[in-house]
Amino acid sequence: MKKGLVLLTALLCMAPARSQVLISLIFGDKLNSPFLEFGLEGGANFSTITDLESSGTNVGFNLGFYFDLRSKKNPAWMINTGVIVKSPMGAHSIPVYSLNDVNLDNTFADGSVNREIRYFNVPILIKYQFKNNIYLKTGPQFGLLAKAFDEFKKEVDKDDVIYKKNIRDQIRVIDAGIALGAGYHMNVGNGLNITVQYYYGLVPVMKGDGPNVYNRSLYLTAGIPIGKGKAAQRRAEKEAELNKIVLPEDEMVKPKK
Repeated sequence: MKKGLVLLTALLCMAPARSQVLISLIFGDKLNSPFLEFGLEGGANFSTITDLESSGTNVGFNLGFYFDLRSKKNPAWMINTGVIVKSPMGAHSIPVYSLNDVNLDNTFADGSVNREIRYFNVPILIKYQFKNNIYLKTGPQFGLLAKAFDEFKKEVDKDDVIYKKNIRDQIRVIDAGIALGAGYHMNVGNGLNITVQYYYGLVPVMKGDGPNVYNRSLYLTAGIPIGKGKAAQRRAEKEAELNKIVLPEDEMVKPKK
């Protein structure tokens, strides 16, 4: 179990989002037990960067996998963790700035800039589920920088002209903050988790001596257990085999002639 968990975590962190689904389907039933639920979760997130002049939120799609590790003494308490493999943050329509190129500056002078920062995010949350299936969770979340770019955009003759500038060297590699969420566990199939979660960044996003700005993001996600039904069926079959009573041949009652 532990070796499989480590292997799956490593594979999913390195794999693209599309490969994540396939790998999860293969390993899912091996990572579920009465006190451990494994699954995929994804949805939309709405992000901003504090104290950064912008006209709105950056809307993105998130995808990851989760683990709910239940307490054996009280299953209502659990540790909720995993990896949000695809999790774009950033800001929408920040002011256009110089690209140190006359032609590019002229092209995008009246355009817009969207800032997108992509992390591998790892929440480590304490989760409590009430008897009515509503749950609350909170704890730290850590992010490892993957990509960061500013997308310059302008419409020219009804066509969009786009230029992406890599700004990864301007962004801190590690992000960290507090996550707070609430949701509902639906009794559909093997269970469906609907969650609203807010991330409050505590580490400045940008490097350097400029003004400190921080990530903020609202997540709307749905989580689906993977392999839970198959794992339960396998446990039931093993239990049934253990409960079988097989008498030795010499103790069997032979029919009378």
